[in-house]
Amino acid sequence: MIRKKQQKKDVQKKVYHTDRFYQPILTPRISVSDSEFRIVEDALKQKLEIISSYVEIGQAVFVVRKNSVPLALETLKSLGYNIMSEMSAIDNLAIDGTFELFYQLTSHNKSYKNRRRLRVKCKINEHDSMPSVSNIFACANWSERECYDMFGIKFENHPFLKRILMPIDWVGFPLLKSYPLKGDEFASWYEVDKIFGREYRDIIGPEQRDSARVDRSDSINFARIGKEVSRGEKPSEEVHEITYQEANKPPILQRFPNSAPKVLDKRL
Repeated sequence: MIRKKQQKKDVQKKVYHTDRFYQPILTPRISVSDSEFRIVEDALKQKLEIISSYVEIGQAVFVVRKNSVPLALETLKSLGYNIMSEMSAIDNLAIDGTFELFYQLTSHNKSYKNRRRLRVKCKINEHDSMPSVSNIFACANWSERECYDMFGIKFENHPFLKRILMPIDWVGFPLLKSYPLKGDEFASWYEVDKIFGREYRDIIGPEQRDSARVDRSDSINFARIGKEVSRGEKPSEEVHEITYQEANKPPILQRFPNSAPKVLDKRL
């Protein structure tokens, strides 16, 4: 049987790229009703609607509507899940036009040995806002700011919804899968405009944001083995002998003899 060829989407809009013949092994999911998390689900169902739920890798996952997230977290906190260890979002805009937000909760109650961790999830559309839960879990204050900074998701009633990692005047949201890996046009001029001013663009030129770029004429940031020159000097094509070991110095790098090379039959 020949598998159907998958369409190749923009790789920046995918979490990772895999071979089309590779079939990842999915972690098994079991019903919450067949686990010790069923008492948690029963408590949640008394106060809100649960769209779906399952247990995966020993953690319960409850999918609710966005407006039910604060009530769900308040209920879980009253049940002993008093620590929010993580909160963020996943960009699924290229797949179904939504963000997936998740809230990871932990309990240190010793009696919760087999149900210590759980997760609350919800989906929102691209331009939707989310109710802030910073009044329920104080650590959500910074997590929501980071989520706004990286994805552009706004949180209603947040006490100070400002960027937390990027500069206040930054344009764009770097963790969107549609955001260029090397930055956009604004990013290439940000430092120049900020430090020198826009009038110096023609003099200085745009930032080089390609981490894999090697400039053979740059003797400040790069050195050409066997053709090294002093820092900042004009590159030279003259090849000089490479010194592997200074005389009468502690051994650092030794030259391997090449007069009688040995061919290995197999990898050691």
